[in-house]
Amino acid sequence: MPDDQTNDAVRSGSPDSAVDRVADFYGAYIDAVYDGTDDLGQELRAHYLTEDFRRRLAAWEEANHADGVLRAQDVPTGWAVRYHDSGAGHLFTTVTLTWGTGPDAGHTRLAVQSDLSTKLISDIEDAQTDS
Repeated sequence: MPDDQTNDAVRSGSPDSAVDRVADFYGAYIDAVYDGTDDLGQELRAHYLTEDFRRRLAAWEEANHADGVLRAQDVPTGWAVRYHDSGAGHLFTTVTLTWGTGPDAGHTRLAVQSDLSTKLISDIEDAQTDS
């Protein structure tokens, strides 16, 4: 499928921004999983995730038989990252994963916590949805 050039979105970022780092991680990680480059996915986890979270993530994956970063067994067709909140030394982003294309595409939202001091991702959970 060719790249969609219709909206000519410009992507930019900063190594100083924890939000940009979450976006960089998800973009690169999804590409690595999609391409089947297992070593790169693990290297990205080592670079972007805290050591403690990597241990907890491995336990979650063992219990759930799914990729803990994506909270799924499949690879999404798209992703978006938005700032949500910050406080107590953490920054919170919402990652929206898109599954499929067209009007039937589904979406899941993840709550991602980053430590402001290191800018490393320290937790990923299913986002609470508004009722």
